Amino acid sequence: MQDPEEETKRRRREMPEEKDTKRPKSMTLATIPSLEDLLASTCSTRVALTPQQHENCAFALKFFKDKLRMPEQINREWDQLDAIYITQSEAEKRCTVALNTLNFCKNRYDDYVAFDENRVVLKSCAAGAGDYINASFITTPSSSSCFIATQGPLSHTFEAFWEMVIQYRCSVIVMLTDLDDNKCGDYFQANDKDGVSSREFGNICVATKWIRGVGEFGDGNSDSLVLRLLEVKKNNNKEQSSDSDSEEPSPPMSVLHIQYPQWPDHGVPEDTFAVRGILKRVMYQVALAIPNCGPIVVHCSAGVGRTGTYCTIHDTLQRILSGDMSALDLVKTITAFRSQRDGMVQKPEQYRFCYEAVIDELEELILDGSPLGS
Repeated sequence: MQDPEEETKRRRREMPEEKDTKRPKSMTLATIPSLEDLLASTCSTRVALTPQQHENCAFALKFFKDKLRMPEQINREWDQLDAIYITQSEAEKRCTVALNTLNFCKNRYDDYVAFDENRVVLKSCAAGAGDYINASFITTPSSSSCFIATQGPLSHTFEAFWEMVIQYRCSVIVMLTDLDDNKCGDYFQANDKDGVSSREFGNICVATKWIRGVGEFGDGNSDSLVLRLLEVKKNNNKEQSSDSDSEEPSPPMSVLHIQYPQWPDHGVPEDTFAVRGILKRVMYQVALAIPNCGPIVVHCSAGVGRTGTYCTIHDTLQRILSGDMSALDLVKTITAFRSQRDGMVQKPEQYRFCYEAVIDELEELILDGSPLGS
């Protein structure tokens, strides 16, 4: 089996210079839709691969399929990951803000909190609320993807959650859980189907423009995924003095909220269709419609198991498409993620699911995304 890092170096040496600087390096679409246009459509997006991308995808597909035929190798890899965890003494050193008595109540679980060095810092929030939210920036050194992995919001952290979305210009939220008071609170008005009403969280107003269920095959006949287009706006501070009118009120921000309610806690879905449906919306469409969108917010309940699994699948595919074949080393990717948030990808079943989802998406890309110019 070829070494992924050596293969990356070889392919970079052979890769021709990109002449069309306007075309995104990761994929090409016939047209670049607006956010509302792409969401209004339930059809799948066809991705046209470059010849180099097609070759990379074919190599990665064979590599992952060969791996999956060796369950003992997958088990050894999981054992290696299972040995990576943070001790109590390490947590006390690395999570001082999260474990502070003023912030402790903001954590849904006291064993999954944000590290000091890569926590999301809120620059402004309600008076006296502080700058802490249980959320972590997640990335890999060679990736263009950036995620915010966070817990399912608590009722008293709803405002902080939306403050984070506005502050970091997060145009996409991926929710991998159902609504449950013990797992995740209703921070987005789940029952507001027509957008005629709005809800305020402190100084932030959130309205649902529309909601749509999307089935496994994009036919809208089931609710495997629930898409919501939310409008988020920060209102003028009511406590501002009347003469401080130099600041213009911030314009409304459109946020795509994708919910996958059927993904079981501590488990995996029955198939990869819905997860790859999220990928198609976020990686192939939204990234082009909103080229300067901020980090992708991903959460489940604790923000580690299902969240880490999705981030691994997304990051791996995006790096393969960009020519970074070191993405084939899932152990290295998840190790990097766990150095930024403890527990990312919790179960061996979730680890295997990462392989299965990447394989299924690569097969579809190769089948549907014939090389440009061929």
